[in-house]
Amino acid sequence: MMNDIDHILYSKEMLEGIVADLGKQISEDYKDRKLLMVSILKGSVVFMADLMRHITIPCEIDFMATSSYGSSTSFSGTVRILKDLDRDIRDYDLLIVEDILDSGKTLNYLMDLLYARNPASIRICTLFDKPERRQVDIKADYKGISVPDEFIVGYGLDYAEKYRNLPFIGVLKKEIYEKSE
Repeated sequence: MMNDIDHILYSKEMLEGIVADLGKQISEDYKDRKLLMVSILKGSVVFMADLMRHITIPCEIDFMATSSYGSSTSFSGTVRILKDLDRDIRDYDLLIVEDILDSGKTLNYLMDLLYARNPASIRICTLFDKPERRQVDIKADYKGISVPDEFIVGYGLDYAEKYRNLPFIGVLKKEIYEKSE
């Protein structure tokens, strides 16, 4: 796997610091609220696990899985719900936990879907933000770090279901993903 990485962008230690800071802020903002953290699978599972360990208030978790990219590097134009929430979210303060906010199309679709279920509130927490790739008007309420417009993998982010287990964020060599596009 390491031979496919052009360079390391963010170390494991840097990611730990960013996640700890986000957890502290979320704990302060959601004190005395009914927090439900919703992880968008599969990419955010590593981030979600680390983030919830840094949250010092009671919270619940749930998961959704969508498909909008497949094995491609670009949005397919269709969002499919592969796994929906397991509970009624009415009156919960939802925090959608996403690995990366890119075009925003999938998250925009999910926000509309979830708002129709009458939660008390919905906010977005993303570890990585690529604002220059945004195609819809959506912003994260909690953002770890803005990333350059490069194909990044590791810490849950993948290419064709590989590289999620890397403990850092690395830039994937172009020849890896261009050969299958």
